[in-house]
Amino acid sequence: MALRLGDDVDDYCVKCKRVTNHSILSMVESEPAKVRCRTCYAEQHYRKCEIPPSKKDLKKAALFAQVLNAIPAAAEAAAAEPVAELDLAPAVEPAAVKTKGKKA
Repeated sequence: MALRLGDDVDDYCVKCKRVTNHSILSMVESEPAKVRCRTCYAEQHYRKCEIPPSKKDLKKAALFAQVLNAIPAAAEAAAAEPVAELDLAPAVEPAAVKTKGKKA
């Protein structure tokens, strides 16, 4: 079914912060361009029911990307350094360990 001016469509309302019924105000190439919320009467661009990310989520994503961009530089620096062999011998001889408190 083709949409026409004045038809009702579901879309995310920025003012109401939820998906509500909207009336189509303008169309571009048989797709809604501007809509009006039938609850609060706010006019906005048609978002195709996609909820925009919050500012908090955008900030988290930017910080996460910054951390991920810093990791390859640290990994390359660590790969350039020679790896020292680990000494797996115990630092203290087992016989030298004394127990406190109880007597056998």
